[in-house]
Amino acid sequence: MTEITDRAREIVWEAESALDMVFRRIDAIEMAVSQRVLSAFWDERVSVRHFAPTNGYGYDDIGRDTLDRVFARALHAESALVRPQFVNGTHAIFTALAGLVEPGDTILSITGEPYDTLVEAIGVRGDAPNSLGRMGVSFKKIDLLEGGAIDCESIRGFGDASVKVVFAQRSRGYAWREAFGMQALERAFAIAHERFPNAVVVVDNCYGEFVEASEPTAHGADVAAGSLIKNPGGGLAPTGGYVAGKKDLVERIAQRLTVPGMGGEVGSYAGDYRLFYQGLFLAPHVTAQCVKGAALFARMFELLGLPTMPKSDAPRSDIIQAVQFQDAESLVRFCQSIQKAAPVDSYVSPEPWDMPGYEDQVVMAAGTFVQGATTELSADGPIRPPYTAYVQGALTYAHARIAAMLACDTLLNP
Repeated sequence: MTEITDRAREIVWEAESALDMVFRRIDAIEMAVSQRVLSAFWDERVSVRHFAPTNGYGYDDIGRDTLDRVFARALHAESALVRPQFVNGTHAIFTALAGLVEPGDTILSITGEPYDTLVEAIGVRGDAPNSLGRMGVSFKKIDLLEGGAIDCESIRGFGDASVKVVFAQRSRGYAWREAFGMQALERAFAIAHERFPNAVVVVDNCYGEFVEASEPTAHGADVAAGSLIKNPGGGLAPTGGYVAGKKDLVERIAQRLTVPGMGGEVGSYAGDYRLFYQGLFLAPHVTAQCVKGAALFARMFELLGLPTMPKSDAPRSDIIQAVQFQDAESLVRFCQSIQKAAPVDSYVSPEPWDMPGYEDQVVMAAGTFVQGATTELSADGPIRPPYTAYVQGALTYAHARIAAMLACDTLLNP
């Protein structure tokens, strides 16, 4: 058994003792979201028959179609497309964008550069076949203000009439900024709709679902997309992603995912739908556990004198906790300590590598039951200054507490 020093235990317990009011706020959000999700199950009369697998074309797949409606209700949307065929969140977001634009259109990001894996898919970097850039779609961005806020005045003054999609990334990605809360997004979306009345507002919702009491689709977003192995899968979904929003837009995106003319009416799944339903049911609680773990890590880092984003007592809009180290070696050592705390592959020592879709080498600790699931405890960071680790997940708060103690020992004893 891995030993934890008394000093590390003392620091983490001290960190936890300062978070009582923060945890109460998280519990209140969990209660509100749980009631909405549970009401969606009630309203759609979910039954054991909805869990059964299907095959072939998937016509009249009652499990798939009911799952779509339950997700739509849970996410304040008219419609949803919830599919195991989405390989990750980037795929769901890319499919949403690709389904909404045509050659000659422009995508305008109002939150600066998108997340690393989306940059190549859009065509901002590289020349990948079938990127949106190769298909004749332009990409433009409005950088964030110096403090990390959305530049609403620049949105209001943007002069390109070819904008058909206004894109926003809710979470921080690999950026040193706060995630965007609903109040900031609602203000920016209202200005975007006024400036571009024929454009669709699309949100990368990854890492943000159920962290706040409401979702971007209740605050002016037309479409939100994300991954099922993040928050809304509750730690149980084995794969997949979702798109949710206005009915006509979701159906248009479904035509891009499958075949024009067939859309969301086809697509079978030979596995068991139960994990997707059960994962959504657990998602508000699992997300709350993730947020509590993030706050604990933040307070521990603060006690150790490390720069953190966000601060331990700050309101949150995603599950990610960022911390900066002085050098690459410290970043790697920290991620290795998170790997040691994992239930799976704890004996593995992660090293930086050329991860597909990323411009820099990345070190990634992820000893997870579902490969890449970020509701399970993980930590990663690009090997570039400032050397920042991004911690997320923990299916249980107890696991986050143990991992924080092990990480504290590593940081105290380099």
